[in-house]
Amino acid sequence: MMGAREDEKEFAIKWAKENNVTLKITSKFLNDKTYSMIKGFDGLSLQQTMGLPTKMYTDLKNDGFKQIAQRSAGFDMYNLEEARKQGIKITNVPAYSPNSVAEFVVASALNAVRHLNDIESNVSKHDFRWSAPIMSNEIQSLTIGILGTGRIGQVVAKIFKGFGAKVIGYDLFQNESAKKILTYENDFDKFVKKSNILTIHTPLTQDNYHMFNDNTFKKMTPGTILINAARGAIVDTKSMMRALDSGQLKFCAMDTYENEMPYVTYDWSKKHLEDPLLNEIIKRDDIQYTPHIAFYTDVAVKNLVYGGLNACLEILETGNSKSIVN
Repeated sequence: MMGAREDEKEFAIKWAKENNVTLKITSKFLNDKTYSMIKGFDGLSLQQTMGLPTKMYTDLKNDGFKQIAQRSAGFDMYNLEEARKQGIKITNVPAYSPNSVAEFVVASALNAVRHLNDIESNVSKHDFRWSAPIMSNEIQSLTIGILGTGRIGQVVAKIFKGFGAKVIGYDLFQNESAKKILTYENDFDKFVKKSNILTIHTPLTQDNYHMFNDNTFKKMTPGTILINAARGAIVDTKSMMRALDSGQLKFCAMDTYENEMPYVTYDWSKKHLEDPLLNEIIKRDDIQYTPHIAFYTDVAVKNLVYGGLNACLEILETGNSKSIVN
């Protein structure tokens, strides 16, 4: 089990005892320098943020590995075609805790709507006035647009519905259960225009890379709030900045950033951030940036550990798993 954080270890040790499995746990990620650590083992559970060298898939095959169990929902860090070619089955954990992400998204929306960043900034300057710029809307008066109406998207819809908001959705594959809690919009441009708060809950694919770009932002109603707790590269960050500057976007809550891999899960407090775009993101009051942490609850961590290790064991014992993504 590689890339293990301290908070994962307790659950991993418990899982190993329950399943009578010998489990080696390390915080190191799999790369050329650490590859020797996995030799002699049967299964592999990773928490990669960076990809693997193409040649490594061949090495894994030659060393008898049949699978990689990724402990996350996302799997875009892997070369699925190369893994398939080498007989390596990659699994993910598709449903570890929809509530964890959904609650974070709604909290981010409340932060944006109630101008908490601006209020905190004012208070830090000892400015305690009530003024028009910090007067808020009520959630019940807004239209919430949910892009991607799977497990997480539906929980988000239910919570916003509880506030009395109008909830609309857009998804290429409409879900019958989602129709009970939201209204589907079949035209993407109309969906974007109608949404006062637009929250993204779709995986990253070749088709939706930079789906939110200058052209998309121009179609929004001025003052829209954008929330991305899905995948950073769905949003063109520079276009997003321009939309904020022009007023097309009023606020953006970013839990994912397209160039986050060198930074997320690492301590950069004593180092210089080499990404000028990330530096600007962090400085802006109209952006809430968090380091891919929307999922991070005790329930989610346990489910990710158990989900990843269960998928690993399934393939070793049966050759198959319902969580295979390639």
